[in-house]
Amino acid sequence: MLIRRERADDIAAIAAVHRSAFDAHHADSDLVELTGEPPDDGGAEPPEVDLVARLRSDAGWIPTLSMVAIEYDTVIGHICLTRAAVGPFPVLALGPIGVLAEHQRTGVGSALMHAALGAADALDEPLVGLLGHLDYYPKFGFVPAARLGITPSDPSWISHFQVRQLSAYESQITGEFRYAEPFYDL
Repeated sequence: MLIRRERADDIAAIAAVHRSAFDAHHADSDLVELTGEPPDDGGAEPPEVDLVARLRSDAGWIPTLSMVAIEYDTVIGHICLTRAAVGPFPVLALGPIGVLAEHQRTGVGSALMHAALGAADALDEPLVGLLGHLDYYPKFGFVPAARLGITPSDPSWISHFQVRQLSAYESQITGEFRYAEPFYDL
């Protein structure tokens, strides 16, 4: 597997990655368990597909921090970090991160996380924030944001909002975390 920056010819494959990664996550698992059939969502795409497309045209897009995992010339995973802010301090937001369903639980997501966090640290970024699973992200050094005096812009996110300090982190980075605008259009 190789991890590199996203290129223009990867865009369709990246959309396919997020479609594969998030389709199952949007099905109502209780309904599937009861009926054996996923709900009819009218063929709607997972919002992560549109989010990545919208982020690319936003001022918060950082091309150097949109990365793909490649296996045998096929894009099998994607991660992006975009410009965010904690009060007046520029920071990064992680997401989405996606791996093709058939490649999940094989280390691709972990490799993407390590590559993105390493690149952000090398660029002297101070902090990365995300809204995510409490069992997955702490293994990459993420902690509840409230521990550092950082709150999400939507109070309902507080329980799953996490941050990862990087080498350039300074303790005065406190306050409300604000994502790039496309995150609020979901």
